[in-house]
Amino acid sequence: MHDIATLQQLLDTLFPGLMGVKLRELTPERVVAQMEVRADLCTAGGILHGGAYMAFADTLGAVGTLANLNEGQRTTTTDSSTKFIAGARLGSTVTGTCVALHRGRTTHVWQTTVTNAEGKLCAVVTQTQLVLQA
Repeated sequence: MHDIATLQQLLDTLFPGLMGVKLRELTPERVVAQMEVRADLCTAGGILHGGAYMAFADTLGAVGTLANLNEGQRTTTTDSSTKFIAGARLGSTVTGTCVALHRGRTTHVWQTTVTNAEGKLCAVVTQTQLVLQA
């Protein structure tokens, strides 16, 4: 399993690093991360953009799968479904909690709940990750 510091270092060099994704917890079954709601991630109304929610959640599902891969394996997202429920305001922090629904040999299914600073549910994202042999 990859450790949280190694995965954070990898994320920092990629798109999730540009978004400011910060890993807080990592186990084979669960990933927790936070992200500040910055102006460049918002709609004109100062609310976190839907695409930012989706990219945040997609990152967590991918990280969860990476934490379960063996040497020589990699992963990619095959599908994702997002339900938007509430907004997160500019200047606040969102928390993503991603749990494994299925961890199989060739696919993993993860569900991420994104909550705002008040703990209100903002989005639910379910995704499938394909496990590939390098």
